[in-house]
Amino acid sequence: MEDEEPRNCWLCERTLGAVVQDHHLVPKSKGGRETVPLHPICHRAIHTNFTNAELARIGTDRDALLKNQGLSNFLAWVKGKPPDFHAPTFTQRR
Repeated sequence: MEDEEPRNCWLCERTLGAVVQDHHLVPKSKGGRETVPLHPICHRAIHTNFTNAELARIGTDRDALLKNQGLSNFLAWVKGKPPDFHAPTFTQRR
């Protein structure tokens, strides 16, 4: 049996842990079908910082997501954490 290469999170690029969530780049409610693998904490961070309408406009442009200050701060903070790290994610007030 061959060793599988470790998969990385589409958002933070850290190695994925035991729990992986599929994120629709364009929300299903907006007709999206393509998914990418994310850590649960990274998935929550995306939905904390963006509405479905914003995600539909951004689509597959990861760099556009990274321009968001809240998400950028999150990525700097989570960078050194282990793959299965979990912490509460607070929603922003809009």
